[in-house]
Amino acid sequence: MSVLILSGSKSDKEIVDKITSTLDEFGVDYSYEVASAHRTPEKLEQIIKNSNADVFIAVAGLSAALPGVVASKTHKPVIGVPINVKLDGLDALLSIMQMPPGVPVATVGIDNGKNAALLAIQILSLKDNSLIPKLKKMREQWKK
Repeated sequence: MSVLILSGSKSDKEIVDKITSTLDEFGVDYSYEVASAHRTPEKLEQIIKNSNADVFIAVAGLSAALPGVVASKTHKPVIGVPINVKLDGLDALLSIMQMPPGVPVATVGIDNGKNAALLAIQILSLKDNSLIPKLKKMREQWKK
């Protein structure tokens, strides 16, 4: 598995679907788990510990602790996707962006699961050159 997608709640499925559809389009393998940093911290810790993923994508709203907790438990890249639940998603965005030194989390726009998937694909392309032509093709399509 290349990417592990985590969401704090089943209600985040709409954003997760944007991530998985983009990863499917590129043929990137992934797994998806629901685990909350607050409600199921032991489950979350075990998932991270036992994962062989190269990149983590963590989807979270409100206090959005999930991406930071994941980043605190792995040396691998973590991408945070803030969800618009309250305050137009600004609470989640700022929570994910303001990680302390030593706990980096890449952050994409509010509800922007597609960009999270694309960033994960770019990271994976550093090792897997077969993804580069697909990324270039997508960029060409955006120019039209």
